[in-house]
Amino acid sequence: MPRRPVSEHRRAVAEHVTGVAAIAPVAVADALGLVLATTVDAPLALPPFANSAMDGFAVRAADVVSGSALPVAFRIPAGTRAPALAPGAAAAIMTGAPVPRGADTVIPVEESDERPSAGGGTEVSFSVSPATGAFLRPAGSDVRAGDPIARAGTRLAPHRLGALAAAGIETVDVWRPPRVAVLSTGSELVSAGQPLGPGQIYESNSTLLAALVATSGARVASVGTVGDDGGFAAALDAACDSADLVITTGGVSAGEHEPVRDLLAGADGNWFGAVAMQPGGPQGLARRNGTPVLCLPGNPVSVLVSFEVFVRDALHAVLGRPPVRCGRGRVLDPVASAPGKTQFLRGRTADGNRVAVIGGPSSHLIATASQADVLVEVPADLTELTPDLEVPLWPLTMSD
Repeated sequence: MPRRPVSEHRRAVAEHVTGVAAIAPVAVADALGLVLATTVDAPLALPPFANSAMDGFAVRAADVVSGSALPVAFRIPAGTRAPALAPGAAAAIMTGAPVPRGADTVIPVEESDERPSAGGGTEVSFSVSPATGAFLRPAGSDVRAGDPIARAGTRLAPHRLGALAAAGIETVDVWRPPRVAVLSTGSELVSAGQPLGPGQIYESNSTLLAALVATSGARVASVGTVGDDGGFAAALDAACDSADLVITTGGVSAGEHEPVRDLLAGADGNWFGAVAMQPGGPQGLARRNGTPVLCLPGNPVSVLVSFEVFVRDALHAVLGRPPVRCGRGRVLDPVASAPGKTQFLRGRTADGNRVAVIGGPSSHLIATASQADVLVEVPADLTELTPDLEVPLWPLTMSD
């Protein structure tokens, strides 16, 4: 079977996970980080009424004459209704309070002198000649009623939640993050904190993969590890029952005993094969009890590369998020590359768009890979990547 090109497998993964997210209403207070599924229009203007930007006095600009005083007709605290202002009078006004009908400007309290008047009450004079509209926030100056306040596809950051709350919106429709179950396979795997026996290693893929899933915006439904001794089918069925998507690691190569491939490869519509890339060549796509399953190789660096190249953008798409934006850069030193396969080298940006390649091509070098902040994509037709060639750089999420 010929190796599948990277671009073709990216499309296949994206199609395979279509539908794992659903639209659901959620309270604005609980929507942080989620993505809007529908555009939200402002149900009212913001601000909903003309209000004062300062503590001061609401007046008609034409009534203010240098040296003369205006009687203070009434006071307007924030949160109250303002009566109409008669010509030749002033109203004391607080920040955010409604500007009374008849006033067309606000003079800050710092530019005023309020004092008792001869007839009782108070009067005020001013040290400035105000311009019409000064320190006055017109109704709808932020957003007009019916205008979009947040568009579909917007990720709800704190300031966007504040805007929705300011418009009196209680709930919004968002893309509900899919529940993803992580299942790591291998009889040689031992949980952290347990002693290692002969030929055993500590299991790391589930920790790595669960973190990658979380940074993509999906929710980790469960994390499990299962050996190669016949328990995989039951573990997979349990994972499928609790999740919208299952991602497995290991057991997908062309070896004599590959439990994931052995169980799933024969079903209609399932695909197992090799992608023309290194690391991460062995891949699989399957369904189990109606639940989509992404089958990744077992070496930790292969898991990292496979997720970043295939899975992250697929999850972003179902969540309404934009795809990862790859940069462009050049390596500091020449690097040999095996022809016929797209290489994904681990690198660390050193000087602008210059990248130092870290470690070798082996897919078990997870400690070395932890120092990387990008994946350097080397096209399949190159036998050597030289410093004069610009290539794609895949950012590693949350790298230092």
